[in-house]
Amino acid sequence: MENQLIQLYLFVCRIYDTRSETCFQRASNNSKPDFSDQELVCIWFFGHLNEKFQKKQIYDLIVDYWAVWFPALPSYQTFCYRLNLLEQTFQSIGAELFEHLHAQQTPELDHLIDSFPVMLAKNGHAYSARVAREIADVGYCAAKKTYFHGVRLHTIAQRRFAQLPSPSQIWLCEASHHDLTATKEQYLELPNTTLIADLAYPEAEFEQSLNGQNTRLYTGRKKPKGKDLTRFEKYHNRLISKFRQPIESFFNWINEKTNIQTASKVRSVNGLMLHCWGKLAVAFFLLVFNY
Repeated sequence: MENQLIQLYLFVCRIYDTRSETCFQRASNNSKPDFSDQELVCIWFFGHLNEKFQKKQIYDLIVDYWAVWFPALPSYQTFCYRLNLLEQTFQSIGAELFEHLHAQQTPELDHLIDSFPVMLAKNGHAYSARVAREIADVGYCAAKKTYFHGVRLHTIAQRRFAQLPSPSQIWLCEASHHDLTATKEQYLELPNTTLIADLAYPEAEFEQSLNGQNTRLYTGRKKPKGKDLTRFEKYHNRLISKFRQPIESFFNWINEKTNIQTASKVRSVNGLMLHCWGKLAVAFFLLVFNY
């Protein structure tokens, strides 16, 4: 574990050295605090790699077992406050890892698209939640059959044989945004490929925009009112479901490694952005270095 901590710190310092213009900048008189931002980011990664997913758990891990390595560790309140300022830094780290991930992989032909809920509150608590109302609201998760207050993590990923799909585009939007609406707002550029999606995506205008890029959209068939699907349509839906399974596995893997779906401890907009982009950076780190 000591080697892991050293390697993480060196990795974070290299990101700060090479991407300093996009990492969080300090312009005050306290621009060089005793406890550096590099140490803070290193602790975030180290905690997640040791299955500590909440800030309090991460902080307690360092206090109980690694305090000698971080003699200037501040109070828990300061620790949380400073972490919440580092969304920009985690996006920079994620971008660096994203580039490494695609540099070492062979491009695939097919793409998958889906969304994943990040829940601040759910069920009966969803409508009374007040956290991060600037970017979060109430939506419905059909897969889990529940209403929730939060955001959606939208992902387009390249399908790979016998492996988790490789994400090519990721973005966040409010929970109330329909998957199709959120995708159309991105003005996707997906030339010369195949996009496999669920029943939220079939629409003539969207399909036409993809056809203009020489891209075909494959989705399941909806059951018509008062009728049953034909034998061919049922087989088609099973086939689409089979092709879409890897992106479901990808979302489950991210949640298993980072617990990103549960954001009930978040209390601010900055905290929510840290929760999303910080945990995604951890997931990209695991993908790149095959943890």
